[in-house]
Amino acid sequence: MTHRFDSVDAVREGLRSVEYLADDSIAGIAYLADRLGKPVLVEGPAGTGKTQLAKSMAEMSGARLIRLQCYEGIDESKALYEWNYKKQLLRIQAGGDGQAWTELQEDIFSDEFLLPRPLLEAITADDPVVLLIDEVDRVELETEALLLEILSDYQVSIPELGTIESKQIPLVFLTSNNTRELSEALKRRCLFLHLDYPALEREKEIVMTKVPDITDALADQVARIVRSIRQLELKKHPSVSETLDWARTLVLLGIENIDESDAANTANILLKYRSDIEKAVKDFSSNASTHFEPTST
Repeated sequence: MTHRFDSVDAVREGLRSVEYLADDSIAGIAYLADRLGKPVLVEGPAGTGKTQLAKSMAEMSGARLIRLQCYEGIDESKALYEWNYKKQLLRIQAGGDGQAWTELQEDIFSDEFLLPRPLLEAITADDPVVLLIDEVDRVELETEALLLEILSDYQVSIPELGTIESKQIPLVFLTSNNTRELSEALKRRCLFLHLDYPALEREKEIVMTKVPDITDALADQVARIVRSIRQLELKKHPSVSETLDWARTLVLLGIENIDESDAANTANILLKYRSDIEKAVKDFSSNASTHFEPTST
């Protein structure tokens, strides 16, 4: 088996090259997933970079990203495969009455009439693949059992065709916002990675990387204010992507040092509920001396 990465450092530097700042934990798990051939279950709050990790792994390794977006009610026909019924019907009609059913059945249940969905597409791919199973906690237990079967042996049994084995072991990431408890069996199959909101210095570094026109002082202020907002009891805390949106907004507005008015007027970039915005604005007012002191450059 050919491995994708030579070391943990190679993973970390590769991710940095595509502007994903990984710590030792993230880089180490990705390295082990490649070496052990195991999926990675990435849990944590929404907006902490779980999906972006899989995308960045695909980009830095030159692999094709195949994404299965999970939702309540997704079934085998959307996740694994289904038959092209319209094409099968046309083939039956073209065969007429003169063709034996046994012969016709072997014809219409062949690869030509199979529609692979993300899971089957990933295990039958010839080129390098990163498989992203996004928000796996939204599926029912039956679909979770299907995922477990596929990820255990990287093969699938199709009654009409037999067992299809994987041509390679894809790099697999399952993300979960932890809205429900996943089965112990699925967790045992995976390596586990928890992604929380980044520490202050790391979030500042992310802002500096993703918003190149920002000053060090403004990036520091952004990171500190966002960190304080996340301490409040809110319906939805600001994600990293929303931090970046806010930083870009401030740069576009020509703001070099955030004051209480700037923060209040742009709070809707960070927060998406009226009650959360009101709490944040109140916090800005109560802690103005902490939040809005000029930052030394």
